[in-house]
Amino acid sequence: MGEPKPPSPAVIRVLPADLADPAHQAAILEIVDMYACDPMGGGKPLPDSTRIGLIPGLRAHPTTLVFLAYAEERPVGVAVCFRGFSTFAAKPLLNIHDLAVYPEQRGRGVGRALLAAVESHARAIGCCKLTLEVLEDNPIARKAYHAAGFNPAGYVANKGHCLFYAKPL
Repeated sequence: MGEPKPPSPAVIRVLPADLADPAHQAAILEIVDMYACDPMGGGKPLPDSTRIGLIPGLRAHPTTLVFLAYAEERPVGVAVCFRGFSTFAAKPLLNIHDLAVYPEQRGRGVGRALLAAVESHARAIGCCKLTLEVLEDNPIARKAYHAAGFNPAGYVANKGHCLFYAKPL
């Protein structure tokens, strides 16, 4: 009769989050907090002030776009994005600011599904590119992004890759 087959992976469903929906709000907050606790997110829970201000801040920001990934009915991943604009292409772009998947769901296609949904939306609204940042010491995420078609940004031949800088205020 053969060996039993392993259970098939859950179907991943990705949808744009409704920031007015309390269930979506809770899912976003929970997943972003989980990401903050991960070593790649800093290793600490979100401060209370951030927990209180995150959803109102996302709702108030005019270019916010959030996608939630579900396995069955459980939220298992999030992509928090913001629209930007490319002056060189004179078109919008979409930045993936956070992409987070529960550790037990990693390797099951959740990140791929989120990236595909973001890309599909970006194409539908006429974006010229997707952008994101990733820690240099995160080879798993870098491999996943590379597999999805992302590469270090470089815009002028022989001038190297772009570097991401920040100045805390």
